[in-house]
Amino acid sequence: MINILDRVQGGALQAKIKTAEEAAQLINPGDKVGISGFTPSGYPKAVPVALAKRMESDPFQIDLWTGASVGDEADGALVRVNGIRRRFPYQTNSDMRKALNAEKVRYVDMHLSHMAQQVRYGFYGDCDVAIVEAACIREDGGIVPTTSVGNTPTFVSQAKKVIVEVNVSQPLSLVGMHDIYEPLDPPHRQPIPIFAAGNRIGTPYIPCDPEKIVAIVPCDVPDTTRPLAPIDDDAKAMSLHLIEFFENEIKHGRLPKNLLPLQSGVGSVANAVISGLAKGPFTNLSIYTEVIQDGMFDLIDAGKVEVCSGTALSPSPDGLKRFYDNVDEYSKKIILRPQEISNNPGLARRLGVIAMNTAIEFDIFGNVNSTHIMGSKMMNGIGGSGDFARNAYISIFCTNSVAKSGAISSIVPFCSHIDHTEHDVLVFCTEQGIADVRGLAPIERARLIIKNCAHPDYKPMLEDYLERAIVATKHAHTPILLDEALSWHKRFQETGSMKK
Repeated sequence: MINILDRVQGGALQAKIKTAEEAAQLINPGDKVGISGFTPSGYPKAVPVALAKRMESDPFQIDLWTGASVGDEADGALVRVNGIRRRFPYQTNSDMRKALNAEKVRYVDMHLSHMAQQVRYGFYGDCDVAIVEAACIREDGGIVPTTSVGNTPTFVSQAKKVIVEVNVSQPLSLVGMHDIYEPLDPPHRQPIPIFAAGNRIGTPYIPCDPEKIVAIVPCDVPDTTRPLAPIDDDAKAMSLHLIEFFENEIKHGRLPKNLLPLQSGVGSVANAVISGLAKGPFTNLSIYTEVIQDGMFDLIDAGKVEVCSGTALSPSPDGLKRFYDNVDEYSKKIILRPQEISNNPGLARRLGVIAMNTAIEFDIFGNVNSTHIMGSKMMNGIGGSGDFARNAYISIFCTNSVAKSGAISSIVPFCSHIDHTEHDVLVFCTEQGIADVRGLAPIERARLIIKNCAHPDYKPMLEDYLERAIVATKHAHTPILLDEALSWHKRFQETGSMKK
């Protein structure tokens, strides 16, 4: 067995060291299980795999609660044995995606800042078990998380039983990087005392009654993070458009020279945009976001960042190695918080966060689809984009203007699914350009989005649709041709292309 005695303080806790298989026996059919992890970082590996093996010979299901997506050892292993009845709030696993789109898993897509408080409110029933990855455990039961925090503090505080995986592949240099703060619930809630991105307000560990800890499991499996797509010309173009936009905002006195705290969503496009800022003119930047990807490391390495606050590291495999190789330096800049703090809408508004998120598609009037392919098939989930978009100082959504080698236009007459309404977004960006729609009425927005963001192959089609809609509705406030609004999606399903 892996030796973890130097990471578990106190004989009473050391006496609870068990194998993953023994720990998995402590989980009962129908249990609601909350696990650590936010993106494939800081999630338990050994116990979920052991639980999946148990389910193979003794089939049963659990409800699985997480911070966001987790690694294949959890989502993948459990869904492949039909072990998950209900899943929320976010996922990215391909097997999980297939199962939830076939109604084999009841998936609840949620704003990530909402979940912890709703668990505490009792909206989903009791949390039976929390499974937490830790770098080490204090004698008083305090759990030091690893590369993410997510919803873990609430799972620990609410769970009847706590299982801790002590992962020796995670460096003890992580100790001190976390800032754990769990707010009181109404009617006793107080203002969260964060007034700058670098403020620390909590403890560097998750408080836990040691009596609740029923098993401590050794683990040496590293995070299995996702590769990021290479930064291509389209991503570089989006970065340049945003840099120019920010420079213009500074020129007109709407932003300070070091901008305002930056937030960036998950994925290759968002990462590429942030990485591009490392080559920009801005310095003394602060970041208040949910995930810290490779682009954030680029900004730190370029000496552009004062502080970087998030709830999880979400680097590529190369980025994770880069982090570990320089963890002592990165830990001076990085703070990891619970997601209800990192994604808190009130803090986003108070700090004046500049929110940059990624769309699957947006329509000419400014509605955004972040979650569903062709309106029906769930991709991943809304994640934290809504937490930030509605409450940001400036809310920006980016996407490539086309997908599927040009067969799909990412700018459409009307979104096939809407996660963020026209009221939530101020700026749209593709490789073609930027549409700043602040203060514009729907028809004005539509013309600007088509002009600046649409791909040349689709621009005439969008212009034709808009002008015909204006005439047909007699210049209505938001002119829509009901029989054509989703015709582009229907045409793609029938012919394999949105082009006529």
